[in-house]
Amino acid sequence: MSDHRQDQYFNLIDQLLKCPNGQEPEVLDSQPELLDAGLVKSLMQVATMMAHQDHQDAAKFLIFIARQLSKELGLYPQVSPES
Repeated sequence: MSDHRQDQYFNLIDQLLKCPNGQEPEVLDSQPELLDAGLVKSLMQVATMMAHQDHQDAAKFLIFIARQLSKELGLYPQVSPES
């Protein structure tokens, strides 16, 4: 992954953290080219860093966004009941 791409992910994550509650879908929709597995990975990296810095609410928020995005992108494993 290029440094430029990583910077774009971090800028998007920063926008998500600063946007008013409920505006997250608009923020994500404004940059569809960044909605990929790399963004999910970056969200988790930033969430982990924030958790270690005692910013639990921000970390939980980013993990929630990462989980939702993973599901939308088909990256989240679908668990099917055993027969």
